[in-house]
Amino acid sequence: MRLKFLLRPGWLALIALVVVFASLCFTLLAPWQFSRNEQAQARNNAISESFRAEPKPLAEVLPAGQAPDERTEWTQVRVTGRYLPEAETLAWQRTVLGEPAFEVLTPFRLADGTTLLVNRGFVRPVDGTRAPAYEPAPSGDQTLVARVRSDEHDSDNRPAFTHDNHRWVYAVNARTVGDGTGLALRPGYFALADGQPGGLGTLPLPRLESGPYFSYALQWISFGVMAILAIGYLIYSELRPKEEAAPGRRKLSVAEAVAEEERREREEASARGAG
Repeated sequence: MRLKFLLRPGWLALIALVVVFASLCFTLLAPWQFSRNEQAQARNNAISESFRAEPKPLAEVLPAGQAPDERTEWTQVRVTGRYLPEAETLAWQRTVLGEPAFEVLTPFRLADGTTLLVNRGFVRPVDGTRAPAYEPAPSGDQTLVARVRSDEHDSDNRPAFTHDNHRWVYAVNARTVGDGTGLALRPGYFALADGQPGGLGTLPLPRLESGPYFSYALQWISFGVMAILAIGYLIYSELRPKEEAAPGRRKLSVAEAVAEEERREREEASARGAG
């Protein structure tokens, strides 16, 4: 049987490796990159739409305390209420426009009693770890326009802490700030648009770019195809000598050629040792 050589352990291992690798390329790695590309496109569309669309009432975008998701993030909403400066918290060790920054988070209570976490913007640190003096949140009722944002997550789940007479958190997360201040904050936070009451340094929006994910997905598909073609060529090379050998002369297979080369090297090494 001409294909009997495929039952050798080496060939079986090689075929299994190619099958596993190609399967990962087609069913896991490429779809993962396609998914990341779709997420980037959705984010870009949401940011672009937020520039064109008028701010909407909060209840229309996030009814009944609903948490932000990829469909609602970056949407501009209009809310009316008052700041709660006594619960103000700063976000530790941020980077804005390539430089260190702190972000100022001030809870904002609506007329119905719902309390939001408003990101008023950023300030630059003093002496590396100290917050500078900055404008306090205005008192009284205020109407704000802000972009909906999903909560950040600290992988270590660190609680709020006190430093330099300020309350700090490691991630902009409503639940963490709520635990540190004793307030019941609705999920997500709201980043002030430019020119709003109580606004500080306006946080820049992400660049509208899709990233390399689509190209990476195509590369993984190509790698999977190449692996299959490579094993096919090796099998063809193994069979080819029996089909194309000239009368009286048999062409060596790949395995035989490798064995012959190893034999020659051993003979040459022995000859040099004897000399």
